[in-house]
Amino acid sequence: MIGYFIVYNEVSIALSLFVYSCITDFLDGFIARKYNLKSVVGTVIDPLADKTLMTICTVCLAKASTIPTYMAVLILGRDILLGLSAIFIRYKSLPAPKTFLRYWDFSIPSAEVHPTMISKVNTALQMVYIGCMMVKPVFLLYLSEDVGGYSDAFLSFTQGLEYVVATTTVLSGLSYVFSKNAVKYLNKPTN
Repeated sequence: MIGYFIVYNEVSIALSLFVYSCITDFLDGFIARKYNLKSVVGTVIDPLADKTLMTICTVCLAKASTIPTYMAVLILGRDILLGLSAIFIRYKSLPAPKTFLRYWDFSIPSAEVHPTMISKVNTALQMVYIGCMMVKPVFLLYLSEDVGGYSDAFLSFTQGLEYVVATTTVLSGLSYVFSKNAVKYLNKPTN
C-alpha cells in the first residue's frame, strides 16, 4: 500500500504510513526486549518485514524519481548478493544428508552470520536516507517558498547523505567478503 502512494505521488499519505510503520516496529521490538518475548519466528519475521518495507520504499522511490536509479541498484544489489550468499553458505555448511527438507529445517544450525560494524552503520544510514527521501516531497511541497534557506540546506544534506550511503553500501558488501569474523561455520563446510 505504501508503495502505491509513493508511486502515485500521494506523498503525505505515504509519509504517514512510513512513520506509522517505523513507530510500530520500534514499539514491537521494545516490548519484545523489555518483557523477554523473543521467539525464533520473531527473529526471522521482524527483520524480514523491515527489509520488505525498505525494499518496497527503495523501488517505489526510484520509480517516482525521488532517488536516483544507481542508489536503488546499489541498495537492492547488496541485499540480493547477501541473500544469495546466505543461500550458498547454508548449503555448504549443512551437515549431510543435504535434502530439501533439511535445508529449510532451521533447528539444524549450520552457520552464524555476524553483522559487521560498517553493515550496522550502513543499515542505519539507509533507513535515515529512505526516511529523508520520504520526507523530501512533503518538505518541498509545504516549503515551496524557500524561507530562510531551509530548502537549500535540506537538499544539500540529502545529497551528501546519498553519497555517504552509496559509499557505506559498497563498503558493507565488501566487509562480508573480506571479514574473517562475519560468517562462523558451526559445521565444517562440505562439497
